[in-house]
Amino acid sequence: MWCRLLLSLSVLFSFVHHGTAGVTSDYTRSVWPSVDIPLENEAFAVPKGSNAPQQVHITQGDYDGKAVIVSWVTPDEPGSSQVHYGLSDGNYEFKADGTVKNYTFYNYKSGYIHECLVDGLEYNTKYFYKIGDGDSARKFWFQTPPKIDPDSSYKFGIIGDLGQTFNSLSTIEHYKQSGGETVLFVGDLSYADRYQYHDVGVRWDTWGRFVEQVAAYQPWIWSAGNHEIEYFPYMGEVIPFRSYLQRYPTPYLASKSSSPLWYAIRRASAHIIVLSSYSPFVKYTPQWRWLAEEFKRVDRKKTPWLIVLMHAPIYNSNAAHFMEGESMRVAFESWFVKYKVDVVFAGHVHAYERSYRISNIHYNVSSGDPYPIPDKSAPVYITVGDGGNQEGLAGTFRDPQPDYSAFREASYGHSTLEIKNRTHALYHWNRNDDGKRVATDSFVLYNQYW
Repeated sequence: MWCRLLLSLSVLFSFVHHGTAGVTSDYTRSVWPSVDIPLENEAFAVPKGSNAPQQVHITQGDYDGKAVIVSWVTPDEPGSSQVHYGLSDGNYEFKADGTVKNYTFYNYKSGYIHECLVDGLEYNTKYFYKIGDGDSARKFWFQTPPKIDPDSSYKFGIIGDLGQTFNSLSTIEHYKQSGGETVLFVGDLSYADRYQYHDVGVRWDTWGRFVEQVAAYQPWIWSAGNHEIEYFPYMGEVIPFRSYLQRYPTPYLASKSSSPLWYAIRRASAHIIVLSSYSPFVKYTPQWRWLAEEFKRVDRKKTPWLIVLMHAPIYNSNAAHFMEGESMRVAFESWFVKYKVDVVFAGHVHAYERSYRISNIHYNVSSGDPYPIPDKSAPVYITVGDGGNQEGLAGTFRDPQPDYSAFREASYGHSTLEIKNRTHALYHWNRNDDGKRVATDSFVLYNQYW
């Protein structure tokens, strides 16, 4: 395994130094229907019991991984917003109090949405938790990360543009086999905006029940995509991200952000920055000012791995969404190079692509090299917008393949990034090959700081 990965790495560096373009996979995927799973399917099953909690999910609740935010919905009445938790199944010696709310979207009225911060947790500890009332209460568990340390090993999953089709289900089932401990989600959750009127809210509910099988047991680190905007003047719904922000909280205040749409966390040996492709980010805007300060807070001696999440990729050689990330590239790429970001994960394009370490920071409209060039201080850019949604695959790549593109393929799948220590991480992209999980692209990622 190690020999194969090191060989792949040597080939990668050979391509970078000699300016040779990478691989466009000739794999042709058999067509599964890119349609949403029917409402009555067991993937969306409502839990048994009166007013039983559903759509349970957790995310990190603080800056350093010693807290979680537990969220769930009760369909008929508010019920309790408490989380009971402890160190063994059935022994819930601690409790935390949460809040409850609901919202309307056109003529849809949500269930009662609960949020509860569970903090003061110990690192590297398995906690069992219970939510709900009486016989309808439900039980789950989660594992806290290891302490913040440069050599803390940890395995992240990366999923984007998931939706709720049978292809989406394949991605979830394969991810559950990967050993991933936390999902880095790069935007476009439910694709409920593909529906109208009351059905928009219904499809947010089905998606919440769909991902509960993973999201109730390990944190999903959320970022928003274009399908979360939901700007529908014809329905009188013009507040961007309304459903998303009601349902999927983030620990933005812990990183001194002014918006839940952009924030940062530290987990194990990684510092993770989440950006919003669809919020203002040019110079002097709140997101721009926040990122300038957040980069200064990064301590590579404690968290050597610096990871950025966004939705719209800034390097993309697919015909779909080509150059849509260009304005964010102009705004932030020089910072990515200056601070030696290790890897940038994005979604949006419904295909997979990985770049070499390249940058295009010397062109200033009137002078400088106008093309991306090899840059050892630059991140690797990876597009993982292939979770399985109903819009289908983006099967047309631009020809010829640009020199900066290392590997690209139009297939559904997910990725993992397994941090080994302060210097090395193992990266894999796994293709959903007609229901089978196939490791298709992999390499050793060397840390930029160490």
